[in-house]
Amino acid sequence: MDTYILGLALHPASAWVADKRLEEMVFDTAKAALDDAGITRDELDHVTIAACDELDGRSISSMLLSAPAGAYLKDEIKVTDSGLIGLCLEAMRVESGRFHLGLLSSWNKSSKAPFEDVMRMRCEPFYTRDIGLNASIADGFFARAVSDAYGISESDANSAVRASYERASDNERGMRAAVPSLQEIEASPYVAAPLRKMQQAPVTDGGVSMVICSGAWLKKHPHRRPLARLSGLAWRVENYQLGEKRLSGLTGFKELFQKAIAMSGLQDFSQLDVVELDNQTAFHEVAYRRALRLPETCKVSPSGGPFAQNPYFCTGLVNAAEAVLQIAGRAGAVQVKGTKRAAAHGCHGFAQQGNAVAIFEGA
Repeated sequence: MDTYILGLALHPASAWVADKRLEEMVFDTAKAALDDAGITRDELDHVTIAACDELDGRSISSMLLSAPAGAYLKDEIKVTDSGLIGLCLEAMRVESGRFHLGLLSSWNKSSKAPFEDVMRMRCEPFYTRDIGLNASIADGFFARAVSDAYGISESDANSAVRASYERASDNERGMRAAVPSLQEIEASPYVAAPLRKMQQAPVTDGGVSMVICSGAWLKKHPHRRPLARLSGLAWRVENYQLGEKRLSGLTGFKELFQKAIAMSGLQDFSQLDVVELDNQTAFHEVAYRRALRLPETCKVSPSGGPFAQNPYFCTGLVNAAEAVLQIAGRAGAVQVKGTKRAAAHGCHGFAQQGNAVAIFEGA
């Protein structure tokens, strides 16, 4: 691929951004990304937005938010699946040869709209909505299925939670929440057995923007130095039905990584230094690790992943930003020394129905 990350910005993570309107959050993050890249908005030839009307708490939210996102009088398009799917769309626009310098913006002020109410309304209306299915219940089904398939005990899940919070505590871009004890995790109530409350990554407010350019643009601007090159990309949507095969198979998840690795010209996971996983629960992380059989040389979610910050809709794109920062040597206290290649994963929908994977390397 001939697509490059020129600059990026993450909005400071918060459980509730009370001192800014959503428009201000979006503007501040987009402006910070442009500043990081040394680009003015006038130079952009397009903008890609990744956002959710329901989670934004307003219908057709891009009517109000496209301008703060940098898209005033610019060619603009929006995707509503997830932040990392937004990166897929942005990359396709650049790879088409039609566009050369763009801004990708995604956000989620999770405190704006009741998260589980939104998820419940996404259920099939004649059956699953009536029984009250929501994200937590779907993740409970997932936890049970992968526990059986991969031999995950409650002790395994609790240890994964604690380890995630320990990594997250070093990440200055995250919430830096207190690291819970195993006893606290074990004592937390069930939300959907076997899933306990503290085994879930708490949702937060946040946003991320990236300035992305083509190789042709870089040739015309040789003084510009990109942070990383996007070398591999893959995405897939699974069956809606929450059957055991779909929940425990992780078929699409595993195939996506293989496709993205192949696109990058790599042989296997041993050539990846870092993988940032969208582990919305501890069961996700343990199942993902065991399904991929990652070697010890590959560091998993050094940022802390969603346990550092979890603006749900754009958490996958936050993972991508963390992966790029690793490549650029700008990850701070969570920097993995000598990182040359890093992968980012994002999921969306009930119990990881949709997945996307992006691989970055030094430019």
